[in-house]
Amino acid sequence: MSMKPLEFDRRYGELDQVISAYSGMPADDEPDKPSEALQAYLRHTWHTRPWALASAEHQIREYARNPPGRLRLSLGEFYPVPDIGLAEPAIQDWLFVVADHLKRSIEQGEVPPPSTPRTHWEWHARFPELGQLLGGWFSQDMPDEFPDHDAAVRDYTATTDPQLVVRLMGELHELLALALEESDYALAVAELGMEVDPPRPYSPSGWLAHLADGVGGFKADYGPGPAAD
Repeated sequence: MSMKPLEFDRRYGELDQVISAYSGMPADDEPDKPSEALQAYLRHTWHTRPWALASAEHQIREYARNPPGRLRLSLGEFYPVPDIGLAEPAIQDWLFVVADHLKRSIEQGEVPPPSTPRTHWEWHARFPELGQLLGGWFSQDMPDEFPDHDAAVRDYTATTDPQLVVRLMGELHELLALALEESDYALAVAELGMEVDPPRPYSPSGWLAHLADGVGGFKADYGPGPAAD
């Protein structure tokens, strides 16, 4: 019998967040150096959900101390660690190394400075709604579904909750405020799921700026604002 969602989150929810940060990244943590994936998790979580770090450390250490047997895995009562490129006998030691890094970061107050995202996971963790737009409306099928980029944006704003549209606007301005090189903006939109080129004559950053203005222009469709006194 599979574990119920509430019990799963209590026991493995933050463990799953940490493991997700390793998607496509090597689990090459050393006792004296966290991996790039773990650094991304620490950087994002310290600045968004610092209270979750202690839960992550506890859940990972408990899991390493009590690894599941085959029977309990088959019953769905334990979290099955996805393939992270390590042999099964090495996973337990690796988990202890990760837990030690988390503990050290918490106890010593080692807060990573804000930075441009460096991993696929971190891009999506920091810009979730922009990833939703670019991955959902600007896939390689976009030219078959919409006459142009602006039509895709109009469809997004017409079918998405206004609060999420406002969140998207904030993420667009935050991304533009990073003042990246143009090649880095091209990387950013690709990491966030965009599979088509920006419309001519825009560069990636120019189109993001146009998109921020364009999405803002749809505010009038949200309905009347509060009445004036």
